[in-house]
Amino acid sequence: MKDRHLLIFDLDGTLIDSKLDLAASVNAMLAYKGRPAISLETVAEYVGNGAPVLVRRALGPEASEQEVEESLLFFLDYYREHMLDATTLYPGVREALARLHAASTAMAVLTNKPWRFSQALLMRLNIGRWFFRIYGGNSFADKKPNPVGIETLMSESGVGASRTTMVGDSAVDVRTARNAGVTACGCRWGFQPETFASDPPDFYIDDMGELADRVLGE
Repeated sequence: MKDRHLLIFDLDGTLIDSKLDLAASVNAMLAYKGRPAISLETVAEYVGNGAPVLVRRALGPEASEQEVEESLLFFLDYYREHMLDATTLYPGVREALARLHAASTAMAVLTNKPWRFSQALLMRLNIGRWFFRIYGGNSFADKKPNPVGIETLMSESGVGASRTTMVGDSAVDVRTARNAGVTACGCRWGFQPETFASDPPDFYIDDMGELADRVLGE
């Protein structure tokens, strides 16, 4: 086990391009509340801290707690029905994960997206079987950037911090890695790679194949 790697992946913007379905669901929720739609780019900026934060940001600071709760329920119901209308894996993800799995690399997903959606998406995209754990935003008392998810995955896999890498597309993922004392890998694609300016990762990749080459080349 001392030579084994643990790779922990963010989901939205890292493994899957879910921007269109998230934006459609947010705008369906806004229409339900009689509010104007917001742009695809704005929705992408709001993703990363979980569905409640996404809904609150989309509604704006004037929204009441009751309105946020009602809107969140609508958003989750709508997204459940439409989360695979346009969502796909990013190019090269399936091939890279297959290589890593074949080499017995320990892999897990740690996302702030609700667990049931994360599990369903990964299974229906036919890559869920390659992860020994899938943890969502409601799997623990605290979401990323709290390190509890990474710490739990290290304990479960038996892999130490020096061989563990958090892979993501935003500063939230880098902060999570820093809080857990593990390596941070930044994806140059995705929803929020511009946030790396304030929280740079230890290294960048331009496609998932580069990560597989790096891990399997050691």
